[in-house]
Formats: sequence, C-alpha cells, structure tokens
Amino acid sequence: PPRQAGSSIMPGKVNPVIPEVVNQIAFEVIGNDMTVTFAAEAGQLQLNAFEPIIAHSLFKSVLHLTKGCVVLADRCVDGITANRDALRASVERSIGIVTALNPYIGYAHATDVAAEAHASGRGVAEIVLERGLMTAEALAEVLRPEVLTRPRALPARKVA
Repeated sequence: PPRQAGSSIMPGKVNPVIPEVVNQIAFEVIGNDMTVTFAAEAGQLQLNAFEPIIAHSLFKSVLHLTKGCVVLADRCVDGITANRDALRASVERSIGIVTALNPYIGYAHATDVAAEAHASGRGVAEIVLERGLMTAEALAEVLRPEVLTRPRALPARKVA
C-alpha cells in the first residue's frame, strides 16, 4: 500500500518504502554477521576478548529483525490485495500451465499445444478445447488455482 509520495517526476508512482526498510535491516544484519564472524575468529583459546561485540551485534540483529518483521506484516503484507482478474488473465495466458495438462492429454499433445500457444499468442485452454483434447468441465477443474498450487504426490517409480 502507498506510504508516501512516490516521485516528483513520475505522477502516481508508489515507492515500496516498507520492503526497502526490510532490505536495509537485512544489510545491517549481514554486516553484523560479518562482525560476529571476525570477532569469533579472532578470539584465542576459550577466552574471547571480543564477546562484547559478538553479543552486541547478535542482540542488535535480533531486535531489528523482530521489529522489521512486525513492520512488514503490519504496514505492507496486511495491506496487499490481489487483483484477481489480472492474475487469472496472467495464468490463462501462461504457456506454463500446459505442464499441468500433461498427465491428461499426454506429452506429445501438451508439446503441440504449447508450441501453438507460443506461436499464435492464444491461450492454452482455448487450444485444448478447440482440439477436443479435454471437456470444458475437466479442463476447468484441472486448471483451478487451488489444484495448480496444491502439492501432488508423484506416482511410485519401479526400481530395477
């Protein structure tokens, strides 16, 4: 969500200030990790004179990461909304969805459909229906986002 004016030369621009803050926290934590690494390496035997900087760097990193996660959740993630129509259109235009059809129409048909979709700019579903490779109902079920994003067990392989 917008948190500040975006640009003086680009009207309507929204800067991702909260993710940028989280990036800055990550940069600091990386630096602190380097400090801890050098300090731990420089310690002799079991007496490490650099334990204060190790503790300071660790505690500072944990504190900043904790606060960064809270800010990211409250001021960014909670305000993100999905443009369902645009997302659905992107999925429908994606040639990659042909992979989900492979078990149903076979590799050869899936390859041909992908090639035609790529060459013509048409959607995979449109081509599959046009060729009669699946019914509209079966295709709609296979291409539901819930089905596409659900982990699926692979068939057991025979061991020789």
